[in-house]
Amino acid sequence: MFVLVALSVFPFTPRYIIPVAGMMVGNSMTVTGVTMKRLRDDIKAQINLVETALALGATPRQATHQQVKRALIIALSPVVDNTKTVGLISLPGAMTGLIMGGASPLEAIQLQIVVMNMMIGAATISSIMATYLCWPAFFTKAYQLETKVFST
Repeated sequence: MFVLVALSVFPFTPRYIIPVAGMMVGNSMTVTGVTMKRLRDDIKAQINLVETALALGATPRQATHQQVKRALIIALSPVVDNTKTVGLISLPGAMTGLIMGGASPLEAIQLQIVVMNMMIGAATISSIMATYLCWPAFFTKAYQLETKVFST
């Protein structure tokens, strides 16, 4: 968001900042939640594979690399798919509101492209950060799986 304001894509006024930041935060929260749930479920489903890799000397990062990668791909897929169809199949609220408010369709489309790219970027950054900050909680200090995390 800071980059967009610094590049003068949006004026730094509540009229622009509040709705755009709301879309960005809401989308990022959803993607991050899906990523974390998927990561936990994948590690739980493949617990024997992860424990075997750890027993053979793999680091926790190496042992869970495939699960992390899969969780990120699955969580980001809806955002990417939504971006592919914007303007062709669905008309987002920001673009429709601008057109109905009297803005030129070209300006509305340009703004929507910026918003969609911003949402993909924010969702990607937040899910990657959450994954790499939280996955160590799946392991003990001795690099063993923390069974309490996977028991429920």
